[in-house]
Amino acid sequence: MKFGLKQKIWITITIVAVIAVVFGTGLTYFLYEKFYVEKQKDMLVLQGNELKKFYHLAKSKVEFEQRIQWTDASSDASVIFTEDPMLLSAGIPYDEGDETNLITFEERQRLIKGKEVVFIREHPRFHQDILAVTVPLMEQGQLAGAVFLYMPLADIVEPFQPIRLVLLLTLALLVAMVLVAGLKTTNRLIQPLKEMETISNKMSNGDFSQRIKVHQSDEVGNLAVSFNVLAASLEAVEQKRREFLQNVSHELRTPLSYMRGYTEAILDGVTSKPETVKKYVGILHRETERMQRLVHDLLDLAQLEDDSYPMRQEVLPFAQLISDVVERFKLLARQKQMELVQELDDDIIVNGDGDRLEQVVSNLMDNAIRYTPEGKSIRILLSQEGVDAKLMIVDAGPGISQANLPKVIERFYRVDHARSRKEGGTGLGLAIVQQIVRKHQGQVQIDSEEGMGTTVTVTLPLFQG
Repeated sequence: MKFGLKQKIWITITIVAVIAVVFGTGLTYFLYEKFYVEKQKDMLVLQGNELKKFYHLAKSKVEFEQRIQWTDASSDASVIFTEDPMLLSAGIPYDEGDETNLITFEERQRLIKGKEVVFIREHPRFHQDILAVTVPLMEQGQLAGAVFLYMPLADIVEPFQPIRLVLLLTLALLVAMVLVAGLKTTNRLIQPLKEMETISNKMSNGDFSQRIKVHQSDEVGNLAVSFNVLAASLEAVEQKRREFLQNVSHELRTPLSYMRGYTEAILDGVTSKPETVKKYVGILHRETERMQRLVHDLLDLAQLEDDSYPMRQEVLPFAQLISDVVERFKLLARQKQMELVQELDDDIIVNGDGDRLEQVVSNLMDNAIRYTPEGKSIRILLSQEGVDAKLMIVDAGPGISQANLPKVIERFYRVDHARSRKEGGTGLGLAIVQQIVRKHQGQVQIDSEEGMGTTVTVTLPLFQG
């Protein structure tokens, strides 16, 4: 039979409660035996020794027997005096002639040596336990008699009866309190866990919207908070996944529609003019290239978002790397009558993956040239700032509004959708830049105002040789 966590906790609480009750009861009886019964023993021994002293001080036997009778009447114990040592092993405190022995042979030997005897055992005649003390009376080194003091053990236990009732009621109340506290504690522990189980089942079916209500600040409450954070993260991931699929579908749908429309026009012979067919083929070629770039960027971004994706570490003269990339864009810049102004610190050295850092500069230059109007200039600046290298690419484009600025690094986000598609952009360039720079322990910052152009700043750690 399998027990749930709640049943296991209840079993544990029950076992602990039972052990506590048994231990408490046993400890109480032990203390009673140890202290109260021992106190009665000491009292009997003290009375016996007092009678022993009086035996030697009394003027006559009659006076001593009167003292015995007075002690017997005024004390809780019964007191018997005998001068016949033979009776010590044959009947104390019975009548003469009773053959039942109460004192053993070994105990009689102790009396003969002048040592007192204390014992608790069943009374042979009355069949009840008694507490007894026998004090020897010695004269000239010989046993002349004995004083026997005893009291039924029931008389000692009787005062304990009210205490026993109070003890049992207290233990019962304690058990009830433990069970109530255990119930509340168990519910506090189990309820969040049951909610986690229910919500995790829903999460396995794709529903990440459920949250656990947190009412406590202990470890279980912290676990519930962490579970909610996990659910929120998974919900965000799921939302991004859906948006990603929607964006990819949208990005592919447009070129595929163009390609299908123009290929059908060519196949159906809508036009027979060579220049029109050539135009249609050119459009098909351009859309094919855009799809190819899109697929390439998607694969590239997927690799970069994987934390295990390796980055080469090599010492790079950053200014030379930037100059090489800018050189490849000069022809495109001349076609748009743009000026590329470079202000590079040749002494700056960084440590990183050369191919990936070239990709960063290339993507930023591509964006800058695409959005900067003809006849304007683009500034490429590289300087040292503390222990970092700071690359700034400043364009003279239309700028980005403050509402759109935080979103430009997101995948497929475009400020001007129509223009970006016309220019062949995939909307993934800045997202790729962000991932590459992050893997180099750097940062990307974009500053822009509408009508004032855009400045992209990339900060990378300098090489520490």
